[in-house]
Amino acid sequence: MAGELGEGRTAWRKAVVVALPALLAVGAMGAAMADGVLASSFAVSGTAFQVSAGSLSSKGLVSYVDVARTTDGAGRPGAALGIGDARLSDICQAARIDTPVGRVTFKLTAGGKAGPVTVSNLVLHGDDLTGDARFGQAEIGRDASTLDRVPEVRGQPGRFGLQAGEVEVSGVRSHSWSVTGGNFRLKGLRLNVSMDGPACF
Repeated sequence: MAGELGEGRTAWRKAVVVALPALLAVGAMGAAMADGVLASSFAVSGTAFQVSAGSLSSKGLVSYVDVARTTDGAGRPGAALGIGDARLSDICQAARIDTPVGRVTFKLTAGGKAGPVTVSNLVLHGDDLTGDARFGQAEIGRDASTLDRVPEVRGQPGRFGLQAGEVEVSGVRSHSWSVTGGNFRLKGLRLNVSMDGPACF
């Protein structure tokens, strides 16, 4: 029994050592986002993660087909979704990462009873997005290079694009490769790292 407890403690210490650099990196990324200095284009890790929110409302939305690149040059095709001034409730981001001591779930939550999360010029690159949506002033099939509802968020000439003046979505769920934003305000922020813990959905 004592040996088993000792092994459990050792495994958890190893997990913390593995997860600490990720925690520090996400903390630095959050600070950069708050200052509006993080570029919306960077090499992705190649690990998809979950994003969910109870609701999302925004003035301005654009979307177009894009390709995210990993450091080895491999492409990850998906949809780039740009959102202007947005309010979100009950947001969650979670990734499951294999480590030498087992699978670790890295999870970030915010909003809820603490109040809504606000963000400007949010750019999400992912494989899918589901929810119940209402669009206002929609333009579907517009050239991606001419999208103008979200400042400086547009695609390559000749690519398919769409945009809307206003959007409301409830039950937001997405599998994404990257999320960046010009100005995050995360009320009730919580970071949690656990051994094979629950993700967002």
